[in-house]
Amino acid sequence: MRLEHSEKHMIFNTTEIPDIFFSEYLGGMPGDYLKIYLYLFFISKYNKEVKINDLSKKLALPFNVINDGMKYLEENNLILRKPQGFIILDLQENMLKELYKPNIKTDPEKIEENSKNKERIQMIEYLNNKYFQGVMGPTWYNDIDTWFGKYNFEPQVIIALFDYCFKKSALHRKYVQTVAEAWALNKIQTLSDLEIYYMEQDRIMKIKKSIAKKLGKHSGLTQYEEAYIEKWISEFKYDMDIIEIALKRTTFRTNASFEYLNNVLSDWNERNLRTPEQVLTFLEQRKQFNKDKAELTKKAKKETFEQREYDNLSFLYANKD
Repeated sequence: MRLEHSEKHMIFNTTEIPDIFFSEYLGGMPGDYLKIYLYLFFISKYNKEVKINDLSKKLALPFNVINDGMKYLEENNLILRKPQGFIILDLQENMLKELYKPNIKTDPEKIEENSKNKERIQMIEYLNNKYFQGVMGPTWYNDIDTWFGKYNFEPQVIIALFDYCFKKSALHRKYVQTVAEAWALNKIQTLSDLEIYYMEQDRIMKIKKSIAKKLGKHSGLTQYEEAYIEKWISEFKYDMDIIEIALKRTTFRTNASFEYLNNVLSDWNERNLRTPEQVLTFLEQRKQFNKDKAELTKKAKKETFEQREYDNLSFLYANKD
């Protein structure tokens, strides 16, 4: 593939990367992909042919990492595929296109918007100083504006969003957007909504830890096991008092799985059993039903056996003459 850029002799040349790269792309880019991009950016100035095999050897990276890295750079609009190679895209031009929006609002709309934006402006200034050392990238402004308009987040929720991602050491656009979408799906708009959400998440986490401890899963739960538990809590509305009844029933089975637990709890949910008392009553009734059924089966077998014995004796005496 051929990489295009202006050509100068290496001795007199420097590689200049726009500041927008550091504010918009660097934080979320995996280290190996960063190596690939920087080398491509450098080599493109000389209009040289470069092959995947050359990149692999030069950067000491496996072929699959090079391929994945190229896909990543292409998907994030850092490079553009051509029939015979790639072009290193102009990041400043990309940003200008992304940020440009025609302003078609009327004066009354502008006045109303400006009055609403005072608190937002203060909030953005706070975010810029606290998390970006005063150099917040331009796309963050668009993102924040989108979260206000699309999700109806109040300013304090936006601050909480950045704070959460910062503490997770994941303050890059894709991760923040993912968290914002998750909060929106949970109907979070105000700080009060967020506090309720945190309380519920804390309750779910405590139940997960309790279940893991009771089942002896000291290494923790798998992603699929956690999904089962979230289903029991969020969808079935079951608390630990009912889940524990199901857990105790696993002691009667060998190698009881989460699938078995899910089947038990799903059955109770379908029967609309909402309290521990209702569950225990149902289990007692089923136990008695099974006991009565076993006795009836035993009695039926006994009667069948006695009838057969009678038939055999009748046959025996019938042939005595």
